[in-house]
Amino acid sequence: MYLYNTLRRRPVEFEPVQNRVGLYVCGITPYDGGHLGHAFTYHTFDILVRRLRQQRITVRSVRNITDVDDSILGAARERGIDYRELGDRAVALFDHDMEALGILPVDAAPRPSEHVPAMVQQIERLMQVGSAYAVQGWVYFDVSTFPRYGRLSELDSAAMLALSRERGGDPNDARKHNPLDFVLWQPSLVDEPRWQSPWSEGRPGWHIECSVLSDLELGLPIDIHGGGADLIYPHHESEIAQTEALGVETFCRHWMHVAMVGYHGEKMSKSLGNLVFVHDLLQRTSPAAIRLMLCAQHYRSEWEYREDLLSAAGLRQATYVEAIKSGGRLEPRDAIEFQTEFHERIDDDLDTPGALGVLDIAAKAIIETDHATTGATRTVGTELLGEMLDLLGVL
Repeated sequence: MYLYNTLRRRPVEFEPVQNRVGLYVCGITPYDGGHLGHAFTYHTFDILVRRLRQQRITVRSVRNITDVDDSILGAARERGIDYRELGDRAVALFDHDMEALGILPVDAAPRPSEHVPAMVQQIERLMQVGSAYAVQGWVYFDVSTFPRYGRLSELDSAAMLALSRERGGDPNDARKHNPLDFVLWQPSLVDEPRWQSPWSEGRPGWHIECSVLSDLELGLPIDIHGGGADLIYPHHESEIAQTEALGVETFCRHWMHVAMVGYHGEKMSKSLGNLVFVHDLLQRTSPAAIRLMLCAQHYRSEWEYREDLLSAAGLRQATYVEAIKSGGRLEPRDAIEFQTEFHERIDDDLDTPGALGVLDIAAKAIIETDHATTGATRTVGTELLGEMLDLLGVL
């Protein structure tokens, strides 16, 4: 299997170590249900997990829940609700939506709020090696101590500053030694959750949460770490820095990132108010149609949601249903060729659009089969079609 590695800027052969894979995917900040951008990301890694397990590789799949973060705490404050209650409600809705889409449950869904002491310990170690400093109860990572900072994103300082400003990094914070330094610990506001630390009663920064949770759940190095492309900088870039600054040779062996989904000409985001929620789509179409629409997009290519894409997926689903109901049979050599080409498409950097092309041809062949010929030498085409659809998570 060849998968694009963001750090190496090309597809490389992915080789499991001792036939086992630890996968960590950054999860939601739970203050709303899952939107189509979330679905596209977790659909992508769901297919990866299905294919690895089909190859008899043991996969431990981890997707965190960011329950301590400026976004959820701000939303809880606005709504007058405890952040834990808000998080539980949003997680329940998200899990329901992902299950409805046929996305496999993860093996672990850790929450930062459950592991803050471990984060305090890692921050203390960073201070001991000189990679972090404390100011007025805040603790920052000193990027000047990590020369490789920026290697994953390949951004220069100006570009990183611009993204940091856009994504809540506050480069104008006067406490920082360097505008790109990032928060490891911060004092809590009066209405925010708080934990004891040597610096203040406060809470961890966003980046340290995933570094610690991934290590606790999988150990280092992580085999595959992924998420949306918007996490490359600053989140994943900072995870690498604060982990490898402690002497870890390699934090992650393979970085995977899923492209952004747009709507009405803009990237989907809560701030723009252009989110397409999964639970809304499920009210008017089938989970299979949604998954087929997602499969029609390559995970590394940005795309924009349009109603015609969903309509086209519905028509494709109808064709597959017709083929399955037909009971058509294929010559064994034809079935093997379809199956082989389908798997080759998946193994070529999860080429789901190419895999759907194979499915389309196979479905047409099954429908057009001479049903009067049902010799024992023939393979039931619907079984082949079902196996391929199952790998794509299409129910």
